[in-house]
Amino acid sequence: MQTIIFLLLVFLIVIFSVLLYFKSKHSRVDKLNKGECPSCGASTKTFYDENTKTMFKSESISARVLKNGGCSGVNDIEYKCKECGLKEVYSQG
Repeated sequence: MQTIIFLLLVFLIVIFSVLLYFKSKHSRVDKLNKGECPSCGASTKTFYDENTKTMFKSESISARVLKNGGCSGVNDIEYKCKECGLKEVYSQG
């Protein structure tokens, strides 16, 4: 009986750990897609020129496609922070 309870507890801990991992990974990708660095917190800077009445943006995160999977494939996207040099690659479908 104790073995069954122990195995059930271990199973639940593993399931919740996997769910927490995917949640943190997904929130990290969301920050990168919004243009905010998850490690240093740098975000997009906006400047306004009053002479020409123009808005300029300075992106802190650059994204480029490493591998395009075609119409139904998975794209590998590399995100790079210009402030701290963070470089991460994620697969997005």
